[in-house]
Amino acid sequence: MTTKLTTKQRLQINRQKMSEQAPLIRNANFEEVNLGLPEKVALLEAERCLQCKDPKCVSGCPVMVNIPRFIEFLSQGQLSDAARSLLNDNALPSITGRVCPQETQCEVECIRGHKGLPVAIGYLERFVGDWARGHSAAQALQVAPPSGKKVAIVGSGPGGLTAAGELAKFGHDVTIYEALHKPGGVLVYGIPEFRLPKKIVQAEVARLEQVGVKIVCNTVIGRTYTLQELREQFDAVFIANGAGLPQFMNVPGENLKGVYSANEYLTRVNLMSAYQFPRADTPVLKGKRIATVGGGNVAMDSARTAKRMGAETSMIVYRRTHKELPARAEEVHHAEEEGIQFEFLVAPVAVVGNEKKWVTGLKCVRMQLGEPDASGRARPIPIPGSEFVIPCDIVVVAIGTRANPLLTSTCPDLKLNKWGNIIVDDKGQTSLTGVFAGGDIVRGAATVILAMGDGKSAAKAMDEFLRGGARRP
Repeated sequence: MTTKLTTKQRLQINRQKMSEQAPLIRNANFEEVNLGLPEKVALLEAERCLQCKDPKCVSGCPVMVNIPRFIEFLSQGQLSDAARSLLNDNALPSITGRVCPQETQCEVECIRGHKGLPVAIGYLERFVGDWARGHSAAQALQVAPPSGKKVAIVGSGPGGLTAAGELAKFGHDVTIYEALHKPGGVLVYGIPEFRLPKKIVQAEVARLEQVGVKIVCNTVIGRTYTLQELREQFDAVFIANGAGLPQFMNVPGENLKGVYSANEYLTRVNLMSAYQFPRADTPVLKGKRIATVGGGNVAMDSARTAKRMGAETSMIVYRRTHKELPARAEEVHHAEEEGIQFEFLVAPVAVVGNEKKWVTGLKCVRMQLGEPDASGRARPIPIPGSEFVIPCDIVVVAIGTRANPLLTSTCPDLKLNKWGNIIVDDKGQTSLTGVFAGGDIVRGAATVILAMGDGKSAAKAMDEFLRGGARRP
C-alpha cells in the first residue's frame, strides 16, 4: 500500500498518456489502436484524483459509477477492491473504458481539470476492467437468492447486457433474445475490432452467463416470437433492440452497386469477419477510392475500416466544418493520423455510376454555414452553381439510424412517438404493464453508455415492479 499524497502533490502530477500503435502501421491491420496503461502508470494517474467531497464526475456518468472510490482503491494498489467497486456499478467496464465519450461526461466535470487536464477516468476504467478479466474472483457478480421471477430481454447490446447483469444480481431469472447469431449487438456488429476487440465483449457476456443469464441467439422478436408471447411467458420484459434501421440520403443513384449503408458495411467486416475473406465466408467490396458520408463515430469507423481494407484513398464527406464534427475528438484525431482525408462543407446530391450500374463518383455541392439550427450547430446552406464530382468506387452512407419497426409493428398497443421510438415513463415502463424499454429504441441513435444507463435504471424499476407483486395482466 502506498502513502496518500497531499492535494498539492497530486496537482503536480501530469496526466499520463496511453501508448498506441503507430498510425502507418495500425491503418493496415485490425489490432487494437490503444494499448492500455501499464500498472505503474495507472497507479500514478489514479494519484491525480483529488477525492472531492462533492464529486461532479459521478453525476456526469450515465451509470453513476462511484468514480472516486474505485480510483482511490487503485491509487493505493488495492486492485481487487477497485475491481469490485467498479464492477458493482458498471457491468461492462472494459467496454466503456474503450468506447465511452468520457471527455464530454465524467471527465468534463472533473474538478482536477480546472487546473490542468482532468483525471483520465476512461483509461483507469479500462485498466481496472481489463485487470478484473484476468482475475475471476474479483469480477464475480454477487447475486441475491432466486426471486422466482422470470424476465425476458430483447437485444444483447449494451442496454440489454447491463439490464441483464443488474436483474441477475437482484436474483431474477433472465433470458436475453438476440436476433443475430452472436451476442453483443452494436458492440460486435458496429464497433470495429481496432477500437473494441471482440474477445472483450465475449468475456463480458461469459461473465453474465456464469451467473445464470441465458442468451438465445437467432431469435427475432416480432417474427420468431411476438412481444405478447414473451409477456405471457415472463413476468416482465425489457426491450433494448436498438435503432438499427439505416437512413439514406435519398439522392439519385443511391441504389447503384457499390453503395453501402454503414450498418451493412461494418456488420460485414466486424460481425462476419469480411476482412479475413476468403478464410471467412462473408465478402465485402474493396475499392481504391472510398467516400464515407457523415461526421459521427460510425463515419469514422467506416472510413478507418475502409483504409484497413486496402483503400488507397478513404475520405470523409461532411457538410459542416471540422469544428462541428459530432464524432469523439479521439476518433477524429486517430482518423487524421491514419491518413483519412476530410472533405468539409460538402453535401452529396447524387451518386454517379457507369453503364453497368457501378459507382464511379459522388456528385456534391459546396456548402456555407448559416445561422444555428435545432441542433445548435450552424446550418449548412448550399452554394448555387458549386456542384462537382468526387471520383470514387464505393460510397458508405453513415448519416444515422432510426428505429426498426419489426417489433413495434406487431404490437399496436405499444405507444410510439412520431419517429417510431417507444415512449416510456420516468421509470422506463412502456404503455404496456410490465414491459420496459431503453437505449436507442427509446432515445434514437445515441451512445453505448447512455443505453447502459437506461438498462441500469430500468432494471431497478423492474425489480421494484416484480417485488411489488404485480403480475402479467
